[in-house]
Amino acid sequence: MFDILISHIQNKVDLPEEHKKKIQSFFTPKKLRKKQYLLQEGEICKCLSFVSKGLLKSYALDEKGSERINMFAFEGWWISDFNSFIHQEKAVLNIDAVEETEVLMISLEDYERMMLEIPVMDRYFRILYQNSLVTKDYRLMVSNSFTAEEKYMQLARRNPEIIKRVPHNLIASYLGLAPETVSRIRKKWSLNT
Repeated sequence: MFDILISHIQNKVDLPEEHKKKIQSFFTPKKLRKKQYLLQEGEICKCLSFVSKGLLKSYALDEKGSERINMFAFEGWWISDFNSFIHQEKAVLNIDAVEETEVLMISLEDYERMMLEIPVMDRYFRILYQNSLVTKDYRLMVSNSFTAEEKYMQLARRNPEIIKRVPHNLIASYLGLAPETVSRIRKKWSLNT
């Protein structure tokens, strides 16, 4: 379970051997059944979670009660309602398991302590946050500028794992499209490949 986390860290920064066990001590493992919540809107997000196995989605509910998916988190991804986690305010997002999932959770207190005790982790998270900002900027640009088909094609090119593992109705929510539109695009795409 921790091997994926350590490998992910080592792919971003040089991690001295003596820090590997210490890093593990800051995390608590948790298993989630399919459709089980990790976080519900209105709760305080107590932990930042690393996905070691499975798939989660984060989303808000619109006025009709429909999910508006913000992100998917696969193996090697981090997920939380970050504003709620950092400011300890009520969450506006729900996070639940699309598949059976295993996560490694770190509390805000342990997160802060880990950054102080293992300074290379500060650099690791800074790299992640920079990459996240670039990704969110790109997603906003795609959302505002691309046609439905272009949105789907960009997602398929940049994140083929989503296309393989996520049901099309959830992909539609993530892209801000009707499920019928995604079905039509998938059918057309499969005929052309």
